[in-house]
Amino acid sequence: MTVEEPVRDRWVTVPNALSVLRLLGVPLFLWLMLGPQADGWAVAVLAAGGISDWLDGKLARLLNQYSRLGAVLDPAVDRLYILAALVGLGLREIVPWWVVAALIARDVVLAVCVLVMRGRGYGPFVVTYLGKAATFVLLYAFPLLLLGDGPGPVEAVVRAIAVAFAGWGTALYLWTGVLYVAQFVLALRRPVTPSGGPAGGG
Repeated sequence: MTVEEPVRDRWVTVPNALSVLRLLGVPLFLWLMLGPQADGWAVAVLAAGGISDWLDGKLARLLNQYSRLGAVLDPAVDRLYILAALVGLGLREIVPWWVVAALIARDVVLAVCVLVMRGRGYGPFVVTYLGKAATFVLLYAFPLLLLGDGPGPVEAVVRAIAVAFAGWGTALYLWTGVLYVAQFVLALRRPVTPSGGPAGGG
C-alpha cells in the first residue's frame, strides 16, 4: 500500500477544513447582502472565500493531502457562492433576472450531465483552465457590482468596471458550459474505460 492511498481517502485534511469554512461563509455572505445590506462585510466574506479557495489548492499540493471529498467539495462551494451571489444580486435588482436564470440553468444542466455520467461509470467533468477563469472573473465581478450599487461618482466608475467583468464572466461561464456539454456528448459516444471518464466543471 502506498502512502497516497490512505491520504486520498481521508476526510479530515487541512484543505478540506478550509473548504468547510468557505462553505459556512455562504449563508453569512447571503445574509449580509439581503439583511443589513452590509456590502463591505459581504465583499470581505467573498474575498476571504476566494483567498481560501486558492489556499486550499496550494496546501493540498504542498501537504499531499488530496482527497475525493476535496475534489467534490471545492468546486461545489464555488458553485454555492456563485448561486448565493446571483440570488442576492437578483433580489436587490442589481443584476437582471434573465442573467441569473441563464447562469443557474448552466449549472443545473451540468449537474444532470454529471449524474448521467456517474451512472455510466465516469467521474465528473475534467475542470478546464477556461472554466476556472470563468468562475474567477464572476467572483471578481460580484463584489464590484455590490460596491458599485450607489449614486456617487465613485460608485458609477466601479459599476462600469463591474458590468464589464460581469459581461465577460457571463460569456465565459456560458461558453464553458457548452464545452462541458460537448465533453458529456463525447463521453456517451465512447465505451467506458476502467479509469473512468471526464471529471466537475469549473
